[in-house]
Amino acid sequence: MFALLTHACKRNVRCSAAVQLLWGEAGALALAARGHTARSSELLRRLSTKNFNVPPSAEFLARVSGICTMGKLPFWDSAEGLDAAFVGVPIDTGTSNRPGARFGPREIRAESAMLRRYNGGTKAAPFESLMVADIGDVNVNVYDLKDTCRRIREAFKKIVAADCIPLTMGGDHTIAYPILQAVAEKHGPVGLIHVDAHADTSDMVLGEKIGHGTPFRRCVEEGLLDCRRVVQIGLRGTSYAPDAYQWSREQGFRVVQAEECWYKSLSPLMVEVRKQMGVGPVYLSFDIDALDPAFAPGTGTPEIAGLTPVQGLEIIRGCRGLNLVGCDLVEVSPPYDTTGNTALLAANLLFEMMCVLPKIKYY
Repeated sequence: MFALLTHACKRNVRCSAAVQLLWGEAGALALAARGHTARSSELLRRLSTKNFNVPPSAEFLARVSGICTMGKLPFWDSAEGLDAAFVGVPIDTGTSNRPGARFGPREIRAESAMLRRYNGGTKAAPFESLMVADIGDVNVNVYDLKDTCRRIREAFKKIVAADCIPLTMGGDHTIAYPILQAVAEKHGPVGLIHVDAHADTSDMVLGEKIGHGTPFRRCVEEGLLDCRRVVQIGLRGTSYAPDAYQWSREQGFRVVQAEECWYKSLSPLMVEVRKQMGVGPVYLSFDIDALDPAFAPGTGTPEIAGLTPVQGLEIIRGCRGLNLVGCDLVEVSPPYDTTGNTALLAANLLFEMMCVLPKIKYY
């Protein structure tokens, strides 16, 4: 049994040696010691007959053990050979209020130890469908936001060139701009499902054109978005003008303010969004502050009266069937949530995003 399990892990020669060791020794020995013959045989069968990375089960390997990767997946040093990849972009240089989002990827990975292999709600089996790994963080420049954007753009060009779908952990929302530069270079103008408390379409803030309040204005200016296929969901809060979302509507965006979401399921909305998006490439960008701060206090610019976690799940699950070419979850600021619940919520939302990617198997 030990040999079979070790062989199953080593079929992926690029996964981390530490993860292989944990799988081989802790997994096999724990199974053998506890006498789980039927279950261990089934586990070994699945691992030894598939070419996918499979995260270890907490039934046999303690969650607090091992290298801290997203969902305890293997670490790969590039996106080559992957269908999808979790990647961190640890910056908060573009933040206008409370900093700390540079620690978001680290904390999301830590809380992701709670994730399991299957989606109990939708019956999605991502690890039987796609080759997925954690490819680490972009090496950002915390002193220079423009240089950081260049680094992000170049890193994501390599990811999408490998035909890999990025699942990105932010970092502040500035990162959506260089990511979409890379995505649009490969796919052309993309549709956008933008879930956020803020439109992020400001032209200039404190004399700067690049920051977490401006990414989608820059994307429109550069032709990165198919404006007929853009929807912004959850927008709310005080504003600098009577109609804070006039510019978005003038571009052709569909704007769904938070007030339109109160007290209702968002599944019917997502039926309409899927029709709007059609068959073209779509990018999903989810700012954790779209959710009410009662659920997600660990963020830089919280706004009251936001979406619920259930509505967040409805939005993401409503993306099933779309041609998703990338997703991000941004603005988690761990210093403002000592419970870790914001990062735990973010980790689960990222898992849900993976579960609606193309080619996912459902039971």
